[in-house]
Amino acid sequence: MRLNYNKAEFTAAYGKFSQLPTSDRIEIAFAGHSNVGKSTLINKLFNRKNLARVSSVPGKTATINFYGLDNIYFVDLPGYGYAKVAKSEKERWAGLIEGYLGSDRDIRLVFMLVDMRHAPTSDDVHMINFLIDTEMPFVLVLTKADKLNKTEREKRMEAFRSEIPCFDDIHSIPFSSQTFEGVEELRQIVEDIADDNDVVA
Repeated sequence: MRLNYNKAEFTAAYGKFSQLPTSDRIEIAFAGHSNVGKSTLINKLFNRKNLARVSSVPGKTATINFYGLDNIYFVDLPGYGYAKVAKSEKERWAGLIEGYLGSDRDIRLVFMLVDMRHAPTSDDVHMINFLIDTEMPFVLVLTKADKLNKTEREKRMEAFRSEIPCFDDIHSIPFSSQTFEGVEELRQIVEDIADDNDVVA
């Protein structure tokens, strides 16, 4: 059944993992490096301009932001790896991300975002290894795909095979906020999860 993405609403933001209330629904999370395009992806997914606040300043998302749609929470995790913040702030972000992903919340999937134009950062590889080691279901979303021509894209996809652990075994989706590439495939994954759990009214 088709979800009505226009009905998605911002629910709450939390600066500490301990502040999170007990979840009463399944959750789909978005993880990735600062400025990789998580907020942009969420807005495209829900066909909204400003549901998630987009900033040109890396590290803007310093909280865990929850968006509700039917009986699903979409969870925007803080972007990691931004250098120009205090060590204590980095540690708080890490605590938020690790606390959330390591919790007993009903996390059905993580959309793991990586900038398609570049090799993954060491933080990206660390996160991907964490998801593999904990057997957390995830899909790799390769953002900013429109910035590459066909030859550049082929080179990056080939390079990812040696840069990203188990790349050939990971479901990866090139995504562009400009051309909408990947949007329908991502929505289909969300709807499959919703259908599997009979959460669509």
